[in-house]
Amino acid sequence: MAYFVTGGTGFIGRNLIERLLERDGDIYVLVREGSRGKLEDLKVQLGDQGERVKPVVGDLTAPLLGCEDQITELDGKIDHFFHLGAIYDMSADAASQQKSNVEGTREAVALADRIEAKHFHMTSSIAAAGLYPGTFTEGMFDEAVKVDSNPYFQTKHESEAVVRDECEVPWRVYRPGIVVGDSETGEIDKIDGPYYFFKAIQRLRSVLPQWFPSIGIEGGEINIVPVDFVAEAMDHIAHLDGLDGETFHLTDPSALSAGQVVNVLAKAAHAPEAAIRIDSKMFDFVPSAVRAGVGSLPPVKRISDQVLDDLGIPRNVLFFLDYPTKFDSTNTQKALEGSGISAPPLATYAAAIWDYWERNLDPDLFKDRSLSGAIGGKVVMITGASSGIGLAAAEKCAAAGATVVLVARSADKLEETRAQIEEAGGKADVRPCDLTDLDDIERMASEVLEEYGRVDVLVNNAGRSIRRSVELSYDRFHDFERTMQLNYFGALKLTMALLPAMRKKIKGRKGGHIVNVSSIGVQTNVPRFSAYVASKSALDAWSRCVASEMLDDGVHITTIHMPLVRTPMIAPTGMYDAFPTLTPEEAAEMITEAMITKPKKVATRLGNFGELLYAIAPKASDAILNTGYKLFPESKAAKGESQAEKKEGDEQPSGEAVAFAYLMRGVHW
Repeated sequence: MAYFVTGGTGFIGRNLIERLLERDGDIYVLVREGSRGKLEDLKVQLGDQGERVKPVVGDLTAPLLGCEDQITELDGKIDHFFHLGAIYDMSADAASQQKSNVEGTREAVALADRIEAKHFHMTSSIAAAGLYPGTFTEGMFDEAVKVDSNPYFQTKHESEAVVRDECEVPWRVYRPGIVVGDSETGEIDKIDGPYYFFKAIQRLRSVLPQWFPSIGIEGGEINIVPVDFVAEAMDHIAHLDGLDGETFHLTDPSALSAGQVVNVLAKAAHAPEAAIRIDSKMFDFVPSAVRAGVGSLPPVKRISDQVLDDLGIPRNVLFFLDYPTKFDSTNTQKALEGSGISAPPLATYAAAIWDYWERNLDPDLFKDRSLSGAIGGKVVMITGASSGIGLAAAEKCAAAGATVVLVARSADKLEETRAQIEEAGGKADVRPCDLTDLDDIERMASEVLEEYGRVDVLVNNAGRSIRRSVELSYDRFHDFERTMQLNYFGALKLTMALLPAMRKKIKGRKGGHIVNVSSIGVQTNVPRFSAYVASKSALDAWSRCVASEMLDDGVHITTIHMPLVRTPMIAPTGMYDAFPTLTPEEAAEMITEAMITKPKKVATRLGNFGELLYAIAPKASDAILNTGYKLFPESKAAKGESQAEKKEGDEQPSGEAVAFAYLMRGVHW
């Protein structure tokens, strides 16, 4: 017995060859000259059995698959001709799919006839049914509808018609469902089909805890099967007698809806599942022409294109969310009876395919995620760079190859920072500036632009914090003015001074990045920090408003809701010892990571939890914060006591307060 396989170096083909090698006989594999390396790699993986795999150099689009010179060698020798060669990519252009899928099948049929193969096995697809509304049986073919709605649908339908109408060799057709990775290892070779939605699930996981109930779409049935089932089923059915001229749906007889599929994958990813799934049929009262018209409006299309692009989802795969066709697999179930081969439920192998994707195919794995790749050779300005978070961030940026512009009031401290950076081999520029003086900001920004032409990354890190209840602030309006002057007006003035150059293409570079160091207090509405939180909230709101104005210019704004950071300012009080805190280096890591990924927002779980709680139960949030307000004392400064009167541990909280703080730490982590 001998076999001929097209598409043998493809995903399903490789798995099929492994099964065929468990039987006797050589396996002839069609391979393009430029792809022989792939086959050689496969032979190595197969070990000693790989010697039975014989390359046949040809081309899927050539007459007789380019095998004219090897007709004599193959004539009368092939018992089973497996045709898997095709373009399995819904985003491929129509012309290439027509050439490979339809004409390639025609040439495969011609070759099988010419060499007098005993059986011809064609791997089609459930796509051959088009968008049939209802259950499509294995005996149906001409009943397919709307096959012209997608080039992949059309070419798979037409290629199957070639086999039915032109093949003189006894044939069998296999229609696999949507093929995903191996049910044991999760292995797959590319992102396709449901994998396009993995990134959205991953991002949802990054912003919400797994227990948080979300809302999704129910959608139509999505028939997903693992590649090992497809290969095993094809191998088994191909070697059974009396089944020529029949079609087999290699599908899951208990397929899930789109919403159920997403939930199964979300569970495997430890992401939130949709507790409520909306049936899209609810919107059927809106005429389809109206829905299509609204969707084609330029503003709507632009917004949806941006969302899909951010998530890496091709528009032409969205129809899967409301797929109208179900697939009966009676023939297949009968043929597999007693073999032990069956389509496993998605829930049993979802973890395997998710893990393989996240470890091997996640697009973020192939991005340059180094800080040097993001800012190397660029100009990075950091305010508040003489100590704490700013100093730590400056050192990291300089080590990554950026020219760091150090901004703070104290020239002496900035010089010390520059010396440390230069001693480590970095580049730094000292620019003393009083960030509460708008004229001084204008001066400094003009000098920097004169020197460098632009600032690529601006980190608004300098800030002033005041912890004082409103009860003790009635006669201290200047506290609100001072915090607003530095935290909002100073940062805003500097940002607007540098923005024109960021938005303008200079020396082949366009765009820029603004990183605003905000506070977790903006999310959690922490008591006694009304002046500070209000000033940070102002800059956050301004950033959200202008971000959309600069989208076309490539200027990104990131807001970091920084949690409590252990700095000398809080160390003597002992007040925050039990609270979740970061070191300056860890805080700087949040800033530099933002330079790489350019997210809209960076926040901790505690901050996100506080923001969510206030959104859904604001009064409950107030009650929790009121408890903390009562447990923790006012600072001595707030009560008007001098710094000289302070002693280490003077403001130690009560046992109840410590317990409350540790509860918050648990939520944080």
